[in-house]
This record gives sequence, structure tokens and C-alpha cells, in this order.
Amino acid sequence: MQIESLIDRAEKLKEKSSYQQSLKLFQKAFQEYVKICDLEGMLHCLLSLGDIYRMVGNFDLAAKNYSEAIKLARKHRETIWVADAGVGLGLSLRAQGKWKEALKLIHESMKTYRKNEDREGLAFSLWAEAGALRIKGSIIEAIKTFKDSLKIFKNLKNKQGIGFCLCGLGGTSRVAGLFSDSLEYYIAANRLFSHIKDIFGIAYSYCGVGNAYRMMKDYESALTNFAKAIRLYQKIGDRVSYSYTLWSFGTTYKMMGNFRKARDNFIKAMLLFKKTKDPRGIIYCRLGLGELDILEGRKTIAMKRLRLSLFESMKNGFAVEKCHAAAILSYMNENNTLTLPPYIHSYQGWIKRGIKGGQGGFSGKIDDRCYNSLGLKIKFQGLPFNIP
Repeated sequence: MQIESLIDRAEKLKEKSSYQQSLKLFQKAFQEYVKICDLEGMLHCLLSLGDIYRMVGNFDLAAKNYSEAIKLARKHRETIWVADAGVGLGLSLRAQGKWKEALKLIHESMKTYRKNEDREGLAFSLWAEAGALRIKGSIIEAIKTFKDSLKIFKNLKNKQGIGFCLCGLGGTSRVAGLFSDSLEYYIAANRLFSHIKDIFGIAYSYCGVGNAYRMMKDYESALTNFAKAIRLYQKIGDRVSYSYTLWSFGTTYKMMGNFRKARDNFIKAMLLFKKTKDPRGIIYCRLGLGELDILEGRKTIAMKRLRLSLFESMKNGFAVEKCHAAAILSYMNENNTLTLPPYIHSYQGWIKRGIKGGQGGFSGKIDDRCYNSLGLKIKFQGLPFNIP
């Protein structure tokens, strides 16, 4: 009865996004379950610990708990538990840019859910897959997958699942260049999360609403929504979404011409991305800082930042971020070709035709065909670049 009381309190705190307090109770409950050799109790705690560490941005500890759960569940042939922990581990790896490994784990879990006709597990794994596809840069496929997940969650009347699918659709629609769709999805998500009092969901959707307004050049509304998101993220101790909101602040200030505030936010966000080991977040901050360097007349350091952004995007297989870096670099070079440091050429297959040597001046010529190849309705129209 004492353990059940601990779990009940831990779950309620987790639902309220009181992650640190919830974490301590799950850790205590886990130790109690170990003493009485309660397999299901141990697995429940390990998954919950993984979820909380993932939500606050400690992906290494999240992965450790999910991996322990997989090992324990496999030993006792608990296939659904293996699948649940597999998706959690996939989400942790996805957050660190390892989308290939994430997709492999998520697809393995998906097979288990289909075999066991577990619709909720299937919906969750589809949502996780869609997010990994977004990081890969398969935006059109990600939108379709989010919609598949949303359909199942609606049939199950799972409001939280519906809300996170709406947020996923809001983010991928923005990257696809469908800004009004993005705003509608995020507003719907915010309304739903507010109704069920999901603090993390409310914050997440506020940030999304802000970014949609930013893309529609309503910068004041963007800043208002980011501020609402930041307050909630600080309250619940979420470093991950907080970092991306700082980047959003930076990008908005950049578009408004306030380069000092833009730089401050990019630097703060980059420091947090380094702590959470998120290469994609670092790339976005480096692109933003590179743009500011160009706009403030520091071309040499700008070129270093932009080339490194392109290199890291290609290294990690981030297709959209590669397009962003390539478009800005094309704008910086006289003959519309990209100048890359020699060490990049040692990686076979990373450098495509048309990206070759020859550094010139500042031409303003633009090559943004990369977006078309991904099916995105994005146009680069010079600096500052309102990156979606």
C-alpha cells in the first residue's frame, strides 16, 4: 500500500509537470519494488524515470533507464514493455540528432504493437516516427505520419495524444512553408492542453503559436507567445524546449533588427544545446550567429560558422538544415558555388555536385533549389533569413 501511494503521488506530480519532485518519488518506489522483486513495478518506474529525464533534457540518463528497462523486460519476455521502452529510447536518441538509430528502435516497437493489436502503442510509435522523420528532413512524410497517428488517437479519445500530434503537425507544417496551417494546428493544441491543464503542452503550443506568428511577420505576437512559453518552461525545469524558445526569441529579434538581443539569445540557447548534446539545435544557433556576423560586417567568422553548419548538417544527415546553410552560403559567394574546407572533402558521398570550390565576394545570388527537392514551399530571399 505504501508503494502504491508513492506511485500515485509520483504520477500526479508528473501530470502536473512537477518533474523533479516526481523523479524522487519514482526513484524511491523503484528501490521498494526491487526489494520485493515486483517486475511490473520496476519496469513502470524505469520507464517513468526515462520519460522524466527525457522531458527535462537529460537524455543520457533517460537512455540509461530505458535501456535497463529493455534488458529487464527481455529477460522476462515482456514484449510490450520492451516495445514501450524501445520507443522511449528512440525518442531520447532522436533528441540528440540520432534519427537513424531512433527510427530503427521505433520501427521494431511498431511491429510489436501491430502484432499485439495495441492501438495506443501504435499511435504513440507513429507520433515518435513522425518526429524522427522531421529531424531527418522528410517533412512531407512526417506530416502524413503525424496525421496517421492523430487519426488513431482521435478514435481512442486520447486528448494528450491528440494535442501532441497537433503540435507535431504545427511544427512540420511550418517547416514545409504552410504557415497559416501551422498557426491553426498550434492554436487548436493550445486550446486542448489548456482544457486538460497540461502545463508542458500549454508551453509547447505557445512556442509553436509564436513561431507561426514569426513566420507571418507578426513579431510582437510572436514575442508575447514566446514569453508565455518561457515562463512555464522555467517553472517545470525543461531545458530542451526552453532552448528552442530562446532560439526563436533570437530569430525574432534578428528579424526586427535588434542584433544585440538576437545574439544574446542565440548564445544562451547554444550553451544549453551543448549541455543536452543536441547537434541540430547547435546548428540553428550557429546559423543565426553566422547571419548576425554577416549583417554586422564580420564576413570571415561568418563563413567559418556557415561552413561548419553545412558540414555538421551533412554529417548528421539533417536535410533541411543542410538546405538552410547551403542557401545562405550561396548568397555569400560570387559565382553561386560553395567554398568548403578541405577536410570536408575527405568524407565520400557528403559533397554533392554543384558544391565546389572557388571563393568570391558577396554577390547576393541565391541557390535555394534544395528546398524544392524536399517538397518544401520555402524561399530564401536574402538576409536576415526568417528560418522556419
